[in-house]
Amino acid sequence: MKIKVGDQAPEFTLPSQDGTEISLSDFRGKKNVVVYFYPKDDTPGCKIQACAFRDQYRVFKNADAEVIGISGDSQQSHKQFVTKYNLPFTLLCDTSNEVRKLYDVPATLWILPGRATYVIDKEGIIRHIFESMLDFEAHIEEALKGLKTLRSIPV
Repeated sequence: MKIKVGDQAPEFTLPSQDGTEISLSDFRGKKNVVVYFYPKDDTPGCKIQACAFRDQYRVFKNADAEVIGISGDSQQSHKQFVTKYNLPFTLLCDTSNEVRKLYDVPATLWILPGRATYVIDKEGIIRHIFESMLDFEAHIEEALKGLKTLRSIPV
């Protein structure tokens, strides 16, 4: 069953780059969450995407949103990626790709981990989904567009 806008976001708990366990429910009732899935730390496209999220991070914070990146990389790999590019947000380790599967993130050519972004409101409802393997920076634009729509949704 394909996940879609209006669905309750699947709950998850994963370790971050510093080893802290982070759950989606940690943000429920407190913050909107932008969860973006990406293929691999420090590859050209993933670097562009992560740095674009970094450069717009203040805009996300002003929209009362937390940004979380998820890939199958290890804690050590995430830690190096965060340090190298001064990323101000959390990266989570989905080494078994279980959360990627929960969110129906499509693979590219059936083998490469896909790239998708989900805007989740404070109640845990998916409000916007964007998938594009090659338009790295569009994920940031789409996430911001999704957050703008939340202002018109009654709480």
